[in-house]
Amino acid sequence: MARLPIRVTGGAAAVGAGLRFAFGTLSVLPVRVTRWDRPTAGRAMLAAPLVGLVLGLLAAGLGAGLSELGAGPLLAAVTSVAALAALTRGLHLDGLADVADGLGSNKPPAAALKIMKASDIGPFGVLVLVLVLFAQVAALAQAFAVGPHLGGFGVLVAAVTGRGALLRGCTAGTPSARPDGLGATVAGTVPASRALSAGLVTLTALGTGAWCVGGGGAGGLRLAVGALLALASGLICAAVLLTHCVRRFGGITGDVLGAMVETASTAALVLWVLFAGS
Repeated sequence: MARLPIRVTGGAAAVGAGLRFAFGTLSVLPVRVTRWDRPTAGRAMLAAPLVGLVLGLLAAGLGAGLSELGAGPLLAAVTSVAALAALTRGLHLDGLADVADGLGSNKPPAAALKIMKASDIGPFGVLVLVLVLFAQVAALAQAFAVGPHLGGFGVLVAAVTGRGALLRGCTAGTPSARPDGLGATVAGTVPASRALSAGLVTLTALGTGAWCVGGGGAGGLRLAVGALLALASGLICAAVLLTHCVRRFGGITGDVLGAMVETASTAALVLWVLFAGS
């Protein structure tokens, strides 16, 4: 079902409501959502990369701390991935599994959406979850093996890129597959110009952060390029998934958005480790 574009405007109170919506729906942080409407949802999705930054810092700090204490790169990687899952109640992983089952069923849109809404996880969902989690852990373990700071920043890149994918998933013109639910609330709420601006801010922040982690100079430039390519690859993979889901289901759902987050995060980690893990 198509939605009219939402103009995201408002003062400090409106911005605050959007931030509460973002952190209240995308994390387990104790934030009370005070408004649940489409304009607020648009502001919340614009703030999604900020949520990724906060969650990424928490998970990266835990993983890097364990690595510094000598826990080993594999344990640091597993802990970081588990922390991100815990900080989101496994919401995005659940969406990934549901979308995998819906797409794997090869059924018409209505039947596929019904499968996705079921509480159980089918064989396609289990297989995709296992492969994605293994890929994330393997990439992070390689980065942590080089240094705690590189592994920790990889966690941050993955978390921010994953939530940045929500900007594309909720851009104006993106339809909702259902008339209700989270997908219907956020679909089409982010003006394309605002999504582009938020994306550029995210890109600049990650590139600058990677340059600092690399100590500046040639090493910093190499990591900055790696971070930017990781962000770009993650967003491209998520966009491909979005296009396929809109074609198959008729629009987005909350599960599709969750699958986009995990897809973008995984692709970003794979690219990051090529620069940081060698």
